[in-house]
Amino acid sequence: MIDRVGLAEFLRRRRGSLQPEDVGLPRGERRRTSGLRREEVATLCHISADYYSRLERERGPHPSEQMIASIAQGLHLSLDERDHLFRLAGHRAPARGSTSEHVSPGMLRIFDRLTDTPAEIVTELGQTLRQNRLAVALTGDLTRYKGPARSIGYRWFTDPSWRALYHPDDHELHSRVFASGLRDRVTLRGPRSEAARLQRLLLEVSDEFRTLWNEHEIGVGYEDVKRYVHPEVGLLELTCQVLLDPVQSHSLLVYTAVPGSESHEKLQLLSVIGDSRIRTVE
Repeated sequence: MIDRVGLAEFLRRRRGSLQPEDVGLPRGERRRTSGLRREEVATLCHISADYYSRLERERGPHPSEQMIASIAQGLHLSLDERDHLFRLAGHRAPARGSTSEHVSPGMLRIFDRLTDTPAEIVTELGQTLRQNRLAVALTGDLTRYKGPARSIGYRWFTDPSWRALYHPDDHELHSRVFASGLRDRVTLRGPRSEAARLQRLLLEVSDEFRTLWNEHEIGVGYEDVKRYVHPEVGLLELTCQVLLDPVQSHSLLVYTAVPGSESHEKLQLLSVIGDSRIRTVE
């Protein structure tokens, strides 16, 4: 049963404790609110300001689990706080660990500050949970995919057009990395895991994956530099740095180019192109 009073009080308290810079928002010059505004929280949670306001006023419909998950992420809640929010809303707390998509507040704080180079947060199966603007300009919006296609490995083996973004000489290595990585996840998580379901699906639909799976390769990794072939700026050579959250099995991937290099200049151009697209959409 939903605890409307407790839910409203908790939301107001958490909103009041956050500052714009805590969640990657500009403060502005004439700010009187001590914490975040309701409209800002609604934007972070991808819900309407009216809906969120009604929750804080102990009104409105019973929020769904999906809605509560979105609010928990938008408010940068810890796992304990997220679970508490679910219980206040009358829902069972979601599972923790490798299947969770709740990004930790610490990782989000780092991610929110990465504005001048591509960055994304992914699950252990290569499902993109967050991208900054420059990452979207580089690879497109990867959060839009549904079902098995959320995994980059599934797209790689089932959608030939997806490979056009990567240098042709690297395609074989990408295939081996994806197959090797999935084998590691299946062994770690077991036959009933999401990784195992993805493996069985790929065995059914991809001859290439089936061949690589039978090779039993483990530990195949990338070179220091990844090469992208962008349709507008051409070849980019980027180094990928990884920050791992071992509790949630999420990785923060940050792509950088050597300062002064041609790829660095192209990244700056890509930033301008990406911002221009966003302004056009808006």
